[in-house]
Amino acid sequence: MLNLQGEHCFLRALEPEDLDFLYALENDTAIWEISGTTKPYSRHVLKKYLENAHQDIYEAKQLRLCICNTAKKVIGFLDMFDFDAKNQRAGLGIVIANTEDRNKGIGAEVLTLVCKYAFNILQLRQLYANVMEDNIPSMHLFKKLGFTAIGVKKDWIRSNGVYKNEVLFQKINS
Repeated sequence: MLNLQGEHCFLRALEPEDLDFLYALENDTAIWEISGTTKPYSRHVLKKYLENAHQDIYEAKQLRLCICNTAKKVIGFLDMFDFDAKNQRAGLGIVIANTEDRNKGIGAEVLTLVCKYAFNILQLRQLYANVMEDNIPSMHLFKKLGFTAIGVKKDWIRSNGVYKNEVLFQKINS
């Protein structure tokens, strides 16, 4: 059995009581740039999402896990998306909501845990992540955890009237 518990955090399934945190994070315009969100989400829509969050990754083609600190407080989310069982790959996204919880090794621990889960349990061959070129901490994190920058999507994201590059990172389990 794989343990999704690290020294500073653990990953767990979404629960109905996560609605307020999910609502606040999904409606935080500061992260819309990376999530592709263009309009607010209602509590009703997010409640329905939580009711279906139990779906198997093979059915839903995605998985969202809560990132919790040692005090069991939800501090962020890990998203596995574009799950492709045939080609054994998936995309990853990590968001830690509050700046005071960042740069403490939690992101590295989350990536380590999810890579073990993806490669050992789901039997994936590769994971990828899209990172904004100006997000230096995330660029450093993915490189540190063995992801390779394999390309730059020029002018990929338009934010506040400015086009930004996005870097594609990939990790292949060999």
